[in-house]
Amino acid sequence: MDSMRFDLTDLRLFLLVVEAGSITHGAAQANLALPSASARLRGMEEIIGLPLLERSRRGVLPTPAGETLAHHARLVLLQIEQMRGELGEYSTGLKTHIRLWANTAAMTEFLPAALAPFLASRPNVYVNLKERSSVEIVKAVSSGAADIGIVSDAIDRGSLQLSPFAVDRLVLVVPKDSPLAAHRRIAFRDIVEHDFVGLSAGSPLQDYLCEHAERAGHPLSFRVRMRTFEGVCQMVEHSVGIGIVPEAAAGKCRRSMAIRSIRLADNWATRHLALCVRQDEALPPHARDLVQQLTNPGAAANK
Repeated sequence: MDSMRFDLTDLRLFLLVVEAGSITHGAAQANLALPSASARLRGMEEIIGLPLLERSRRGVLPTPAGETLAHHARLVLLQIEQMRGELGEYSTGLKTHIRLWANTAAMTEFLPAALAPFLASRPNVYVNLKERSSVEIVKAVSSGAADIGIVSDAIDRGSLQLSPFAVDRLVLVVPKDSPLAAHRRIAFRDIVEHDFVGLSAGSPLQDYLCEHAERAGHPLSFRVRMRTFEGVCQMVEHSVGIGIVPEAAAGKCRRSMAIRSIRLADNWATRHLALCVRQDEALPPHARDLVQQLTNPGAAANK
């Protein structure tokens, strides 16, 4: 064990592979060629004398030894980020990275306006932003794979601290001339049998809607799936189907499209979004600043 030495590149690579569930994707995120990354991983296993990853056709998973290494690698890299952040107070040349994971609504509707002034005032801060479901985000923040998460506050957050961030209301969008346009509010169960325009497969918001459709006893039927809320609304305008998007997105699209938005009567359609972190004192300085900015947008660039 005295000869057990890994450099920071090894530790970052291993964490990226574990988080991606793929050596290929982890190597790409680490900016390493696949043969070089594979050689580094084999070297780590040889040093420890135990397998760190279970390999299969579907990808890779950490072994118990790999889980232990991942835990300590996160601690080491967190210390490095804290050091960079604190030294960054004295030097303008050091870069610091913040890992922020958010659900679909936060990512598209609320974060751009909040992040822009923060990053504009801190040229050496880089944000690694990922779109994930609330369940995945809680796991990532709890394990140290993410510094900050934005989730629905209805999720089981475990020991994480939550701070209010935004209110996300989901609305039904329909063509202006649709019979449904006469409604001011409508229950989800009354529309599940219609043809829908959905978001791309794998979208956390679309997965959320599909779960509620399953509970209502009628899986959604999609005529087409789009990558953006604007794309969904464009299809709805041409009577391809109906769609469900955040109220803020529908409001923007109504300015230029012949659509109507109708509030959903279901309680789950109004989601209170919250920031989640492990402990404020465990965050690097710039990550703490970002938490303050996101929970208090009026303090845009005071630092």
